[in-house]
Amino acid sequence: MNQNPPTFRSILPLSIVLVVTGILGLFILMQFSMPTIFPRWVFYFFIVLAATGLTLPVALFLNIRFPSKPPVGMPIILREGIWGGVFASLVAWLQLGRALTSFLAGTLAIVIILVEVLLRIWERSRWVPPQES
Repeated sequence: MNQNPPTFRSILPLSIVLVVTGILGLFILMQFSMPTIFPRWVFYFFIVLAATGLTLPVALFLNIRFPSKPPVGMPIILREGIWGGVFASLVAWLQLGRALTSFLAGTLAIVIILVEVLLRIWERSRWVPPQES
């Protein structure tokens, strides 16, 4: 399997689509709906979309700046971007419930980073170098 590392040019269209969809969805939701239970869940969904789109280039930059073996592919970049979206949605959920503290936000960030590090270690342990034919 020949896996080319992702570039900014390959990830930028997806990032723009996610950010625009998330922000437009949030705008339409806030302008034309009442804060009942279903629009609240849609609110979190659009936050995940917008934050994932904003996090994708950051995740790609960090993976280019600090390369690893095996080299990262698009699925890993997408997973790291989704982690950023999930973190933003969790922080918004806790803030709406007035339960967010800086300690809790930091703890959530550390836990998400730790889970990603453990996933990367697990993937590295299963990696087999390509065979020369």
